[in-house]
Amino acid sequence: MALSSTPSLLSTGTLHLLNPHFFLSRRSGGGGGGSKCSRSRLSRRSFAVAAAAATENGVFTSPEIAKSFDFTSEERIYHCPSLSLIGDCTLLEILVFRWESQGFFKPNFNSCGDTFVISMPPPNVTWISAHGTCYVYQLKDIMVRYQRMRGRPTLWVPGTDHAGIATQLVVERMLAVEGIKRISMSQDEFVGRVWEWKEKYGGVITTQIRRLGASCDWTRERFTLDEQLSRAVVEAFIRLHEKGLIYQGSYMVNWSPSLQTAVSDLEVEYSEEPGTLYYIKYRVAGGSRDDYLTIATTRPETLFGDTAVAVHPEDDRYSKYIGRMAIVPMTFGRHVPIISDRNVDKDFGTGVLKISPGHDHNDYLLARKLGLPILNVMNKDGTLNEVAGLYSGMDRFDARKKLWSELEETGLAVKKEPHSLRVPRSQRGGEIIEPLVSKQWFVNMEPLAEKALQAVDDGELTILPERFHKIYNHWLSNIKDWCISRQLWWGHRIPVWYVEGKDCEEDYIVARNHEDALQQARKKYGEGVEIYQDPDVLDTWFSSALWPFSTLGWPDLSAEDFKKFYPTTVLETGHDILFFWVARMVMMGIEFTGTVPFSYIYLHGLIRDSQGRKMSKTLGNVIDPIDTMKEYGTDALRFSLSLGTAGQDLNLSTERLASNKAFVNKLWNAGKFILQNLPSQDNVSAWENILAYKFDTEESLLRLPLPECWVVSELHELIDVVTSSYERFFFGDVGRETYDFFWGDFADWGGGRGCWGWETMKSYLFHGSYFMLRACQLVLLATKEIYLNRNESKVTEAFAYFVCLIGIALQALIVSPWPQTSLPKNTSSVKKFENLKSLIRAIRNARAEYSVEPAKRISASVVANKDVLQYISVSILSFNAIILMFIYNLFFASSCSGDAQQSIHLVAGEGLEAYLPLADMVDVSSEVQRLSKRISKMQAEYDALTARLSSSKFVEKAPEEVVRGVREKAAEAEEKLTLTKNRLALLQATVSVPK
Repeated sequence: MALSSTPSLLSTGTLHLLNPHFFLSRRSGGGGGGSKCSRSRLSRRSFAVAAAAATENGVFTSPEIAKSFDFTSEERIYHCPSLSLIGDCTLLEILVFRWESQGFFKPNFNSCGDTFVISMPPPNVTWISAHGTCYVYQLKDIMVRYQRMRGRPTLWVPGTDHAGIATQLVVERMLAVEGIKRISMSQDEFVGRVWEWKEKYGGVITTQIRRLGASCDWTRERFTLDEQLSRAVVEAFIRLHEKGLIYQGSYMVNWSPSLQTAVSDLEVEYSEEPGTLYYIKYRVAGGSRDDYLTIATTRPETLFGDTAVAVHPEDDRYSKYIGRMAIVPMTFGRHVPIISDRNVDKDFGTGVLKISPGHDHNDYLLARKLGLPILNVMNKDGTLNEVAGLYSGMDRFDARKKLWSELEETGLAVKKEPHSLRVPRSQRGGEIIEPLVSKQWFVNMEPLAEKALQAVDDGELTILPERFHKIYNHWLSNIKDWCISRQLWWGHRIPVWYVEGKDCEEDYIVARNHEDALQQARKKYGEGVEIYQDPDVLDTWFSSALWPFSTLGWPDLSAEDFKKFYPTTVLETGHDILFFWVARMVMMGIEFTGTVPFSYIYLHGLIRDSQGRKMSKTLGNVIDPIDTMKEYGTDALRFSLSLGTAGQDLNLSTERLASNKAFVNKLWNAGKFILQNLPSQDNVSAWENILAYKFDTEESLLRLPLPECWVVSELHELIDVVTSSYERFFFGDVGRETYDFFWGDFADWGGGRGCWGWETMKSYLFHGSYFMLRACQLVLLATKEIYLNRNESKVTEAFAYFVCLIGIALQALIVSPWPQTSLPKNTSSVKKFENLKSLIRAIRNARAEYSVEPAKRISASVVANKDVLQYISVSILSFNAIILMFIYNLFFASSCSGDAQQSIHLVAGEGLEAYLPLADMVDVSSEVQRLSKRISKMQAEYDALTARLSSSKFVEKAPEEVVRGVREKAAEAEEKLTLTKNRLALLQATVSVPK
């Protein structure tokens, strides 16, 4: 088929980027992978408009002009302006496609296979993304892009969380700038202001996710306070309450005095901080002045809430006091019992424990077990209440100072000493959390946990990595009831109404809305009844626990998305929220839908700095990922994040980013080089010859020259290996395998694993025969179309897709099919070429070892058997340009010559050797002198080390690590000395041999 000739457009440089093969075969339809290819013809006008649009939008740069990949164009790709259709070809197919507007992120039901569905862990609407957040979205994007290319209808559901505490704090601070306090407003007024803030600023996080190129279906974006999701939350609460799994009661919770709300376990962070251990005398009632117990406590202000003093039953120091009463200091003589309990640690402090059930989680549990009363001495704002007597109204920390001072005055203070504390702090406000008994709503978790445990045991749910099974099982087997109420104004209001004038603990109504609640109240109490809604809201994690199915339409079981996409396939998130979110989703999914909400849980590690430290503002090591993308590019960031291993933390350094930026640029240059060295698009006969060649049989590989047969075989092996890694969720291996092949085998010379590279192709292109030229062009196209476009870019696309689209491929890789696996590989050719690579690498390494100047050329004799010599002598012509750089005479023989003594002997492989004349490598006489001086210096250094080690004084008295270090240095020095002496002996033998 003839091609339209457009010489006038070639001068723009734009069409040099366009793949000529693309104009012969393009994908029909734009909805996703799996469509059949059809042949179509582009008009001259289509090319003209494409070129003009590309130039105008600045998305493309001519490979002849651009020296490196311009990653500033990444954003323009994602948001490329829409273009109209011209002829029978969508111009976005020629350009780079506007992913989102073309519907590439939507599931394509023309594809085959089961659906693949993944839900985005909803980021807080207040968040500014961090590298850890980028890690989350990169891993998900890898999964969905791979599955999309595999031909499965693929859906990634995006959305955000209303983030009750975080958002309320942000808005309160904003109002404070205006001189407004929340308590001066009604709840409805405040919520209205929060909605205003959300509409104005709430899209920042999703904008950043788009900046990463995440291929979510944004038409299905959800927000936890959307009407549909709010309906699901109410429905879930009502159903759990009807089953008796939700109840109200006063129990110990984590209390934030500043926010004046209960907070989730997840929102409490523990840190090791310097503190004080206070020793206080508790006199024994009815005893002498010497009868007292000394108690060590870190929180003396809670003594007003003491209800007992406990000692270990086998502690002989205090056994005589068990059963008697102790007098709580500064309480005007209040008595508490002295009891025994095996939970008391005899070795901590003095071995005496004060029991303050209202202000310590362990004391609370002990008090409930023993039936002790519970006293609360704290107000909701962190001040002491009337139980503290004269200290009432004082801040908890001020009261501590004053109390200790007065204990000293009364002689009840024994001492105080520094002590390291594990301090619970609010994740949001940073204040110290107070354990406090408070009236809250709870979910009875044990019945739900049993089903979640069974799901893993039955194989319905798989956790990756597997080691997290044990942690999951331990937490669910020891689960506590979940406090789901929060004393906030922003969030899902608890669907409970109370009757005016009635006891709210006994007479309350659970309903879907106010009208339903009022109707129930009138039916029970009469027409004149008045009701009011519980002012609290639900824990943010309650709505998040419903996320996999509420986002798909539940509780409407007939919703199309629910029927098509539930249960989802994978839940990917950090291992740090396995308990707080993941396990709760499993429990709620089973409870409300009868099935697990996903089949796999993939847990990634945390992103740390280059020193392995957690990123924090305190350490000053937090880096804005937007800044990283501006400096290194999105592809480099994504690729760097992709190299982690499931469940293990990843250290992110500027060195790693810089290295992967170079890798991305290498991809760009590879695409540029290939496109510049293929036939012109109007050379129809050349293209017909090239496109007629297939690589699907081993015979077709064998007709290629050895280097081309090798690289195609290696490529086919890469496809199989990478596909296997994808299927096993080994995404880090995918990145490393792809990197190694491209950088080491295809694009590199002299480093990494390979040496085929561009220099070989240049030999063909500029020095080879007509056959070699055509063979090279054939493999260039194969490598571009099969490797860079169809295979390598598909292997790499999920990791570094921007450069794959701009610099290499104009096809829409995101919706093109995954490459065929189990393609032929010629192992014999691979082995032969590896021998050839080893030979050339050995020669280059020897030159480097002997410091041969780069411009100096030497002779070389290759020794091997007849069969090896045959393919080596022919194939080494592939490296003509490279060989000419450092060898001017190359000899082949079946045995070594008589002058082998005067040569460097190299063993390149089994049955393959080389000899390099020393006289060509160095000035022998000068080198003998230099090495003699070098040996003298090395010998002196070695003797000094051995002298230290022979000294018994040093060996016995020096630290073990110092002695070990000296021994290691001595061993290293001895090895280097031996090698240098051997080299000198070789040179001296060469000098002594008469020419």
